[in-house]
Amino acid sequence: MPFCGQTETQMNSYKRWNNIVGWIVFAIAAMTYLLTMEPSSSLWDCSEFIATSYKLEVGHPPGAPLFMLLARLATILAPSTYYVPHMVNAMNCLASAFCILFLFWTITHLARRILTRQGAELTKANIVAVLGTGAVGALAYTFTDTFWFSAVEGEVYALSSKFTALVVWLMLKWEEQADQPHSMRWIVLIAYLMGLSIGVHILNLLTIPALVFIYYFRKTQRITFKGIAVSTLISGAILVFINSIIIPHTVYIGALFDLFFVNSLGLPVNSGLVFFVVALLGALGIGVYFTHKKGRTVLNLVLLSTLMILIGYSSYASVTIRAAANPPMNSNNPSNPFALYSLLNRDQYGDRPLLFGAYYSAPSSGYKYKDVRYLDDDGKYKTVSIISGYEHPDEFMHLFPRMWNYAASKESYKSWSAYRTRTDYERDENGEIVRDAQGRPNKIEVLDFGRRTLWDDGSGYEPLVIVEPTFRENLNYFFTYQLNHMYWRYFLWNFVGRQSDIQPTRVTITDGNWLSGIKWIDEKYLGPQDDLPREIADNKGRNTYYFLPFLLGLIGLIYQLNRDQRNFSIVMWLFVMMGIMAIATIVTGSGNSAFFAFSPLLPEAAASVGYNTMALVVPVQLAASLARPMSPISGVIIAVSGIAGLTPIELIRRTIPVMVLGMIVNVIAAQIFL
Repeated sequence: MPFCGQTETQMNSYKRWNNIVGWIVFAIAAMTYLLTMEPSSSLWDCSEFIATSYKLEVGHPPGAPLFMLLARLATILAPSTYYVPHMVNAMNCLASAFCILFLFWTITHLARRILTRQGAELTKANIVAVLGTGAVGALAYTFTDTFWFSAVEGEVYALSSKFTALVVWLMLKWEEQADQPHSMRWIVLIAYLMGLSIGVHILNLLTIPALVFIYYFRKTQRITFKGIAVSTLISGAILVFINSIIIPHTVYIGALFDLFFVNSLGLPVNSGLVFFVVALLGALGIGVYFTHKKGRTVLNLVLLSTLMILIGYSSYASVTIRAAANPPMNSNNPSNPFALYSLLNRDQYGDRPLLFGAYYSAPSSGYKYKDVRYLDDDGKYKTVSIISGYEHPDEFMHLFPRMWNYAASKESYKSWSAYRTRTDYERDENGEIVRDAQGRPNKIEVLDFGRRTLWDDGSGYEPLVIVEPTFRENLNYFFTYQLNHMYWRYFLWNFVGRQSDIQPTRVTITDGNWLSGIKWIDEKYLGPQDDLPREIADNKGRNTYYFLPFLLGLIGLIYQLNRDQRNFSIVMWLFVMMGIMAIATIVTGSGNSAFFAFSPLLPEAAASVGYNTMALVVPVQLAASLARPMSPISGVIIAVSGIAGLTPIELIRRTIPVMVLGMIVNVIAAQIFL
């Protein structure tokens, strides 16, 4: 048992107060979000989601049918159409508050595990410490910049975050009851929620490696390198199975059945898909029954979990049903399985290389074609070949291409990736050479970028000079723009401080950067911070935390590493998969400007989800630094210091540093005196 040596009275007392404090934290988060929610719709996809939810229309690929259905239920409660956006936003506020609730229970589970790892009893002091730990971590995440931002608007990310926090908490519930009969019901429930979450956002799937390691650590007494390697491979296989087989290919196979049923048997459209779905679910159900009868536990769990994922995934049936009704907004018209397959594959966004491909400047040697099927006017499927992309010469194909967007210019990539300089003539805005008073041309140091390659296109003319990035410049772009500007910058907003809430432009030093409040650090990074214009100094988004939450998180990371290596690795899996891996596998284009920070695809998802969900890990590490035996007074101070952040909205930025400083002082005092 993971928590042994506790009396029934102690556990009952702990569970009761764990529930009470958890719901208090939920109420605080819910009230905060409801009082600060968007009055209507905000930028990006919020307006579309609200409109499509209200009338159950079909939004942009790949769709979010479960979000649409839940938001539709919320809009039914609106007294008039004026309040429809309010109801969708309020639904997200409550979903975000539930995320905070499950985060609280996750933190208290981990903190209790640390305290009772050596068989220590859950005394009143320890219970207060655990609950204070959970309150501090959960409330810290409640008021983080980007989570709060996404919690109050009509986007999918609030609901996705709730699913993420819920499945992690449920896996810890399984860990606690793993030795009890029927404990696998928790894993079956997680599989169902995974299927449901596909109808909101697939980011939830990135929790799979952490869940697999929770299972491995719970079932294994002796941790080995081989076991870790096998667990990693299994988690990768599960992720590929769900993301690359279940999500697209169940629909594709159903589409092939529909092709036969419609073109050969003359049956109605979607009849083949319905037959395939019924047959698949029936086969899985029969498999579940017989594996249960024969005692094949593992195979039974696999089949049952697959069945539950498919049942959850079936929310996508609503997309085809509503598309067949031809609503005003009907993106891609997925009224048949082939169109639904195209929607799920995001075909309209084009081909984007991930591990192997060409840079933006690579010459084209031809076109890529693919066959697609569409429903003709006669009610039969027809096949047509369409252009799906460009072919490039082999010598211009590279590993891990980051600068792939051929619609972007060299200058848009150069400022982020160039690391060399050369001497060149200074030129004015018209491209003319600037000269001094004596008429001599001025020379300056300029960025040097790319390498020049001659390419013969076979036209008979002189070879073309192609300037393409070097591999080092490609990696420099990945680390400088994708990781630093579009990842760590958001992370530091939440745990170090934020310069403003203004989208950065070409003058990046004045807007949108992280800001610590420590003068000598900020001046090295952003220049002098004295006598700033009023519109900058008084910006409502200007928050400085003096690195205190970040440092406290590092303390927690080190403390958990020393005290509970297994759960440390689980938390780090969440950190890596939902942060760094997410940003590495979603390829961004620079667009028309190197500083165009929020393009409709990656930066929006990264700003509102990737960093939010990744930041969920940090309060766990922050709280871990508090999880050691403390006196009742010490625990109360921690709990109160967490709640101290709940000041009026305008005062929060001034109280957070004081709150966190109080927590750090308390931790140091606990380390010294207890």
